Amino acid sequence: MHVPDGFINAPVSVAAGVVAAAAVAVSLRGARRELDERTAPLAGLVAAFIFAVQMLNFPVAAGTSGHLLGGALAAILVGPYTGVLCVSVVLLMQGILFADGGLTALGVNITVMGVVTVVVAHAIFRGLLRILPSTRRSVTVAAFTGALLSVPAAAAAFTAVYAIGGTTDVPIGKVITAMVGVHVLIGIGEAAITAATVGAVIAVRPDLVHGARGLTTRLKLRVDGALVDAPAAAAAPAPAGAGSTRKVWVTGLVTALVLAGFVSFYASASPDGLEKVAAAKGIDEKVEEHAAANSPLADYGVKDVDDARLSGGLAGVIGVGVTVVAGTGIFWAVRRRRTEDLTATSTAPSTSASAG
Repeated sequence: MHVPDGFINAPVSVAAGVVAAAAVAVSLRGARRELDERTAPLAGLVAAFIFAVQMLNFPVAAGTSGHLLGGALAAILVGPYTGVLCVSVVLLMQGILFADGGLTALGVNITVMGVVTVVVAHAIFRGLLRILPSTRRSVTVAAFTGALLSVPAAAAAFTAVYAIGGTTDVPIGKVITAMVGVHVLIGIGEAAITAATVGAVIAVRPDLVHGARGLTTRLKLRVDGALVDAPAAAAAPAPAGAGSTRKVWVTGLVTALVLAGFVSFYASASPDGLEKVAAAKGIDEKVEEHAAANSPLADYGVKDVDDARLSGGLAGVIGVGVTVVAGTGIFWAVRRRRTEDLTATSTAPSTSASAG
């Protein structure tokens, strides 16, 4: 659903940029509370994983494909504020290096694909966890549902932006019907990927899943042949290896590299939902050439490498590498700021007492 340059006029693009900048600023502050010793090392990896999986377009209808948006996955794994930052990093890397998603439309893309998906998915996820049993399966079910509904919500948000600032005269009723219809199907794929990923992580290290924090499994004791809950004081044992995230980080990075560097070659070549609707309804009549069209990595291929498989694979590996480095740098900086804030807060009372 990457919006290219030319779909939305300049005033609305600027306004969307302001909204996106404000959302990122708020998220930078909010992420200080989310990025602890468990989350910070994984946030950059989550961004890189989303980048990799977005290269895997899957067929959803005749001549139409879809791909992960990633807002729901990021919000559940590392928190909503950090999730907005993860998707924003991905979109920035894609726009600058791979000419995917317009640069003047970056604000629109962050708002639609980052903010809307995260907010909708997180709200649904948290709401369901309040009424579902406190189990790991409930986390997976809530993740599936939040991801499923976040995609058509993003499609509706794009339609709203287009209704205000679209550069072509297309009946909005037709646009929203087509956009929401195809993105409901894409949402099923998004939900499956999100639920599978969250389920895989929670099965190994539930303590690393932000959305599963506070979820505990009560120990069972056999009393007179029947299983009963253990007393509350008897906490469930910590997962093996809970002191380090290295194994999860390495496994996730290798998975992202394999997906982007190899599996992406077999992705669907059909246009995604937005491209298909834009071509069918005439939204793309005034589309503009991307400012980074001459990038050596434009269109997810390495310039001057003739072999398509090798070119795409190298581009994917480079993209994962750049994204994980950029994301990790940003999140560690935010984490360091959190540490400085906590240190300042803890020393303030003693300083005041000494002054008195």
